[in-house]
Amino acid sequence: MSSSAELRTELLDLIGTNPGGHLDAALRSTFADKLKAYAASDDVDPSDVLFAIGSSVYGVSVPAPAKKAKTTNGGSGEEEPDPIVDFDYMKKFMYQVFLSYGVTPERAEICSDVLIESDKRGIDSHGLGRLKPIYCDRMDNGILFPDKPIDVLKETETTALLDGNLGLGLYIGPYAMDMAIKKAKKHGVGFVAVKNSTHYGIAGYYPTMATEAGCIGLTGTNARPSIAPTFGVEPMLGTNPLTFGIPSDDAFPFVIDCATSTNQRGKIEKYAREGVPTPQGAVIDLDGIERTDTDGILRDMVLGKCALTPVGGAGDKMAGYKGYGWATTVELLCTAIQSGPWGEDVCGIDRATGKPKPMPLGHFFLAIDIEPLVGIDTFKKNAGGLLRALRDSTKSPAGPGRIWTAGEPENDARVERTAQGGMKVPKSLQANMVKLRDARPGLKEKYEKLPFEK
Repeated sequence: MSSSAELRTELLDLIGTNPGGHLDAALRSTFADKLKAYAASDDVDPSDVLFAIGSSVYGVSVPAPAKKAKTTNGGSGEEEPDPIVDFDYMKKFMYQVFLSYGVTPERAEICSDVLIESDKRGIDSHGLGRLKPIYCDRMDNGILFPDKPIDVLKETETTALLDGNLGLGLYIGPYAMDMAIKKAKKHGVGFVAVKNSTHYGIAGYYPTMATEAGCIGLTGTNARPSIAPTFGVEPMLGTNPLTFGIPSDDAFPFVIDCATSTNQRGKIEKYAREGVPTPQGAVIDLDGIERTDTDGILRDMVLGKCALTPVGGAGDKMAGYKGYGWATTVELLCTAIQSGPWGEDVCGIDRATGKPKPMPLGHFFLAIDIEPLVGIDTFKKNAGGLLRALRDSTKSPAGPGRIWTAGEPENDARVERTAQGGMKVPKSLQANMVKLRDARPGLKEKYEKLPFEK
């Protein structure tokens, strides 16, 4: 029997990969069976928002179980902590998973490096947590492909347009940024646009490639529609990160990697787990109401009845038009050069059938070589001096007593996680690893016993 963590992950995957699933009788039946099993499992959370989503979206009325008293183990009553797994072990596991799908060894190495880098930086949403639901499940569904060629459609000394042919964005992205860097090192600047790619992992990986080569880096990608335009209510734009990387003489580069929306769905799911309202201005519904009812927001996001707001929030009181403008800039640079799709055409679901469909995304990559303009050491010293001055400036008496600059929290996470011996692996991700190990050819022989299995 599956554990509560496994069942919860399956339910979330079912919702996430089938936005129109509530319209499909077979998917509704599958959701009902899994929700009933989840309700009957030992460690179920009776306050889980999944019960509300089941009732109001899927028409599945499964009473939430009564809250159980905590049992003690030797009198402590404490839950067993998440195990810590070595980064090298985890990267190798992901590498082997990609190989099992037919990804070439060179590309599997790159893909697993992009994912493990996310976990090293403390960006848990884009590392191991994405392996199964975003990459493996989509390969299983035939909406992205493990080993497609990257075609050069047009190229000049300083620019290029590539076609990823719906291969893994995890190897398309590094290929494109590497091309931009090589052009920059030869001609001062390199710009590469990509069409027909797929999710390419943490955007911050790519500007970091540039900073390591002595360049300034910039990248962006579009995504499924989530953001409503300022004074609008319909999800039209992706969460579209606009990401810069700038070298510094600090121990880490300045890398700003964030979405152009006020919040992302993962943050709202976190609010639901904590039982707190969503901050006003982060979500707007079809009636123009700025919603704060977290459980209702998650329900209506499944139904397409509400949208995220751009950075700055709904309307213009807090200058939401600025975030709207940046999100639109990214969307333009990911579609206008590429003649690529956007909005509903990259929603990932066939509205007529409720089945998954490919999400052909666009990306862009810019590298600027610093040395032709100023010595790299001088540049790094100048940049580091400014960044340290910001961090050393007067702190708010109501704040945490520290000021960070972009890239520093990720470096802190890397230092902390390296010192503790790797990354924590929660039960839901343990379940995903077991499923992949048991399902993929050759993995059972290589991983008879995973580190957390007794």
